[in-house]
Amino acid sequence: MDRLILQKAASYCAYQERTQDEVKLRLKKWNVWGEEADEIIAELISMNYLSEERFAKTYAGGKFRIKNWGRMKIRQELNRRGLSDYSIESGMREIDDAAYINGLQELLAKKKILLEKSETDHFKLKQKLARFAMGKGYEGELIWKQIEILFDRPVQ
Repeated sequence: MDRLILQKAASYCAYQERTQDEVKLRLKKWNVWGEEADEIIAELISMNYLSEERFAKTYAGGKFRIKNWGRMKIRQELNRRGLSDYSIESGMREIDDAAYINGLQELLAKKKILLEKSETDHFKLKQKLARFAMGKGYEGELIWKQIEILFDRPVQ
């Protein structure tokens, strides 16, 4: 195993959390594949530079807090990246239920203010809010519940 490539791969993983697939792609760019690539990945895991569970936790927490993504979109993206079900579930536990509902409420309230400038029909406004939140990856039942709460609140 080439120590220089291992060192390069370690610094690639140290910069930010990566999946095994991302590291394999990077190794291919460096003309390393097959058994040698597998050895390097195994070494990175044993040295704790590479952890899919840690990636899932960081990814899920970050996408929720920074991009306001819902659980469905985060889960789908983690799945697309080839993570194990165990790692995905571990990542999803990073999202607190109360913070999740609060995040959806804030997202809907901000979007409602923007949409009210151009949309006066409450039915259409609710539809647009729901479509927006679904695009962010929130669950339909939860969205509609929060929309009803949002519209039942007295105007301040």
